[in-house]
This record gives sequence, C-alpha cells and structure tokens, in this order.
Amino acid sequence: MHLTQKDFEIQSLGECKFESPLKLSTVDGDNLTNYVKEDERILYSCYLKDIQEDIKEGRDPLSFEKAGPRKKIFFNPSETKAAIVTCGGLCPGINDVVRGLVMNLHYQYGIKSIYGFKYGYLGLIRESGLTPTVLRPDYISEIHEQGGSILGSSRGNQDVAKIVDRLMDFDINILFTIGGDGTLRGAKEITEEINKRGLPIAVVGVPKTIDNDIGFLERTFGFETACSNAVEAIRGAHAEAKGYQNGVGLVRLMGRQSGSIAAHASIASQDVNFCLIPEMDFDLEGEKGFYHHLLERVKRKGHAVVVVAEGLGEKFCKTDEKDASGNTKSGDIGPFLKAGIIKYFKDNNTPLSMKYIDPSYMIRSSPAIPSDSVFCNQLAQHAVHAAMAGKTGCVAGIWSNSFTYVPIDIAIRSRKFVDMESQLWLNVLEATGQPKFMLNDK
Repeated sequence: MHLTQKDFEIQSLGECKFESPLKLSTVDGDNLTNYVKEDERILYSCYLKDIQEDIKEGRDPLSFEKAGPRKKIFFNPSETKAAIVTCGGLCPGINDVVRGLVMNLHYQYGIKSIYGFKYGYLGLIRESGLTPTVLRPDYISEIHEQGGSILGSSRGNQDVAKIVDRLMDFDINILFTIGGDGTLRGAKEITEEINKRGLPIAVVGVPKTIDNDIGFLERTFGFETACSNAVEAIRGAHAEAKGYQNGVGLVRLMGRQSGSIAAHASIASQDVNFCLIPEMDFDLEGEKGFYHHLLERVKRKGHAVVVVAEGLGEKFCKTDEKDASGNTKSGDIGPFLKAGIIKYFKDNNTPLSMKYIDPSYMIRSSPAIPSDSVFCNQLAQHAVHAAMAGKTGCVAGIWSNSFTYVPIDIAIRSRKFVDMESQLWLNVLEATGQPKFMLNDK
C-alpha cells in the first residue's frame, strides 16, 4: 500500500478556543504531566533504512499524530453532550472502555450529559423505539467487573442519515463508537454525513476486535484476555488428551481472517502440537497432509493437541450465507475437523480418543484481565482527549508502544495477518514442533 503523510492527517472541526480544564503543564521538571503539542508525532516505521531513505529523498518520515490532552480544546465542556455506542461481536473490555469514557468525560472535563445508545447503531435509529441510557458515574462504576456490554450490541448497517438525525435530536456533540472493522466503516460514513451537513459533531472510535487484525494498530483491547483464556482451554485439552490412549485434544479459537489468537496462545501454552490458521496453505489429506502428520505424532507420543482458528472454515467448509454485517459465513471448522480426524484414524485402523473444546463465547464474554483493563482505560482517555480537541473521523490506538490518533480511513483500509515468514510464525513452529509445510506434491 502506497502511503503519504496526508493519509495520516487527522480531521479537525475547527479552531480550539477553550482552555482545557485539566490544568496540566507545558514545561518539564515540575512533576506534572505536560499537554501534548499538535506537532508531536510518532514514527510509522522505526527501521533505520526507511528513515535514511526518507532523508535521502528530502521528505519527512511518515508519522502518526501523538495522542493525549491538548491545552486548548474545541468544545465548551459546560455545553457539551456525548454519546457512546457499542457494536459488533462481544469482546473482553467493552465495559472497561465505556466506564473509562464516562469517568474521563465527567470528572476530568466536567461533562454531565452522556448518553449510551442501546444495541449498536440500531439504537441510533429513531424507528427502533430504543431509548438511550443516561450514563452517570454511579451507574457505570462497577461495570468493568462484568463481561459483555452494558449497552448491548448488534450487527448490520443502518441508514446513516437517520443516525445523524438522531444525534441532532439529542443535540449530541461527540459520538464515541466502540467496535471493529464494520463499526469503523459505519463511523466513517457517519462522519462523512456530518461533514456534508456542516455539523460540529466529533466522531471518535475505540477499535474493538478480538482478532487483533485492524491495520495501523499495534494491538486492540480484549486480545490479551482472549489469549489468556484460550491458554486455559488448551491446558484442559492437553490434560484430556494425555489422560487417554491415543488422545487428541482439538481446540477451536476465534480468528475469522487472522490466526493471531491461535498463534499467540499456542506459543504461550507450550502444549500445542499443531496450530492451524487461515494464513496457512496446507492439505488435510494425502501423504504430507495434516491428518498424516497428526497420526504419526499420536503413534509416536501417544497424544496430541491441535489448535484451529475459525477462519479455516472459509477454506475447507465454506458456505454461501452472509451475516448481518455482510461477512461470508464460514462453515464450522471445529466439528468438520473433528469428523475428519475421527474418519482418518478409523481408516488407518488406529484407536482414537477425541476431545473437542470450543471456548469462543466464554472467551468473548469474559471480563478483561488487569493488563487489558489498563489498556482499555488508556484508549478511552485518549479518545476523550481527541474528541474534546475537536478531532474527528479518527480512532485512538497504539503504535511502537506510544498512543496515537489514526484516521479511520486508513485503519479500515487494510487488515493485519500473521506473516508466514515472520519471527512470530517461527516462534509457533518452534513451540509446536509441527512441520514447516504440510502440502502434498503437486
């Protein structure tokens, strides 16, 4: 993808005329956090050769706008109303983000009118009949201890013009969208409709994808919790596999297009013998296929643990159905692979004890682990700082361990995948001991 610095520019609603109520500092050495200046940037590439090439060509290296509180803000806190919506699949940490947004808006900026619109973008349509919830600190104070979303969620597109009409009905100045790729595409369309009408409404996203596959973001919230809980499922599968003759523990994990959770959980557990992800090119049948290697492993060691990402259903058991967001529904790879393994062992006259575990919904609905909870709050706080400074059409993210603002346009332009030539995949191969290739000769 060819990028220019223009791709990294954050849209602004206009001049910031109000003093921030945060009362931070502008100098070093006074033991008080400094405001972030508008010209502070975070490098996109940290590779020396890329920077040297930019310097040689006489251009500045590509960079993100640094996230954080600004000294001057666009909105007058005493007159500002904010709205929050959560969309798409559930993910650990959603409630942490909602809580972080409300707490920062209320206590740091003094904003008292904060609405939570129910069941995703559906709740932003007047015809839905859904009434928004007034979000007060006492109402949301303990929601971070719960999984799921206190606001509920939904999938599917809604009429963007009607969404903006609804925002105007409630005199909303700031809309925070918490969701993944589809949600961000919706947020981009909402921003465009707002711009077309010339309205001073900021739209800021907090990216949510348990698969950690949104571009230009180092990681997304919920991913660490998902990996942590996935490891527990793998441990259970390992115990079951070892407990029986020729035991095979098969664990199906999330990952519609990216096998990031499966890869990281496999490395973390150290109990996985085969990690199968959508980015892989491999065969099931045949002399060099997965089934053959699994059988040989079981004969040699007496047991095996297999982790498979859901997205492989697209390759091996695809359907023609679409979900509410327009995504193609993959067949369920877990039961498909389970049946295939059982048949292969039977055809090869080998006894088998198969244990199948699918912890997906338990993982999605679980509360965030502490490290994720910290990350959720940081993203929420930076999203609030962006919105109050009149930034719009952007998301709060992290890059090179620094918080950044990323235009929604480039965040949805590409997806992140596990690179089969990366150090990460080498880590998986070394941890599992699986063959580098499981492809038959053509």
